[in-house]
Amino acid sequence: MTEQQIKTLLNLDESTQPPRVSASGDWVLANYRLLEPAVKQLQARIHSGVVFDLGRLGILDTAGAALLVKLLGEQRIFNLQQIAPSLPAERRVLLETVGHALHDFHQPAEEKAPGLVTELLATVGQSMANFWQNLVELLGFIGLTLNTLVVSLWRPSRWRITSLVANLQQIGLNAVPIIMLLTFLVGAVIAFLGSTVLSTFGASIFTVHLVVFSFLREFAVLLTAILMAGRTASAFTAEIGLMKANEEIDAIQTLGLNSVELLVLPRVLALLLALPMLTFIGMISGIFGGLIVCALTLDISPTMFLTIMQSSGGFQHFLVGMSKAPVFAFLIAIIGCLEGFKVTGSAESVGSHTTASVVHSIFVVILLDAVAALFFMEMGW
Repeated sequence: MTEQQIKTLLNLDESTQPPRVSASGDWVLANYRLLEPAVKQLQARIHSGVVFDLGRLGILDTAGAALLVKLLGEQRIFNLQQIAPSLPAERRVLLETVGHALHDFHQPAEEKAPGLVTELLATVGQSMANFWQNLVELLGFIGLTLNTLVVSLWRPSRWRITSLVANLQQIGLNAVPIIMLLTFLVGAVIAFLGSTVLSTFGASIFTVHLVVFSFLREFAVLLTAILMAGRTASAFTAEIGLMKANEEIDAIQTLGLNSVELLVLPRVLALLLALPMLTFIGMISGIFGGLIVCALTLDISPTMFLTIMQSSGGFQHFLVGMSKAPVFAFLIAIIGCLEGFKVTGSAESVGSHTTASVVHSIFVVILLDAVAALFFMEMGW
């Protein structure tokens, strides 16, 4: 569009008295880029006595109406019937509507960036809210699982023996080698460090007590539970989460089957059986590692090692350690299955919830182990 064409659409005739502003042609979005500079230039030359001729307007849309509102000003736009009597009623209504919209529009104030303390408090608050939500979900899922377990106990036809045995093999039997190796090495390291420190006080014989006490009460069950949290809880979450993403759980529910009974109970029961057995194997392997180190570095024979172990109240420590195993197993399995049910339909969700199941399981295991250790020590057990 040329300058001459723009003057045809918008023209100020100062040769008449009073001066006359004429607007004609199509005031539409397509001409906005060219009309806007002309309107800005003409605004400075318009005074209160100017007369407007809007009777020759062609097509008018909201973009063109916004330019005309800027040209006329707020005082004139609401008095169009006197200023431009030749303007059709529908055009006048459009201009008045756009004028009201521009008049009532207020640029939203820019929000100030929160300070460091505010962000820190917000992060802490969000973390506490997420912790409370996860705790409520965990307690609710525990109740649902226990209810399903009690109901299915009285109906042997609904027991999933095949699934239980398959999970027991995967969880328990396949984990035996790594549990034995890990606990054996940790037992050997504890015995070696204990003998190194205690020998400076002439108390090397108490290395046996250190190995027996630490493994029967704490290390065997704790190492086994942490390993199961990383190995088994993640597997539960990935398996159930993939089923959730593929809508297999929806299909199970559509068939009228209970997804908790079908997917959760066999895994929970399998881990309840497997973790105490693995803990017992871990105790034996850890003590055996300590026995080997004591025999090689301290000249304590296996017979003397077992005699000292028997006289140090090892059976009581054994019961304390074994009592934690079912609790850890139940919580690890519940957390792993719960995170699997939280998965949405994306691979990223499977990965994030698998990570969350491992982190939450390890956190719960260590927290409960610390509480149990304080409780048993205060009770004198």
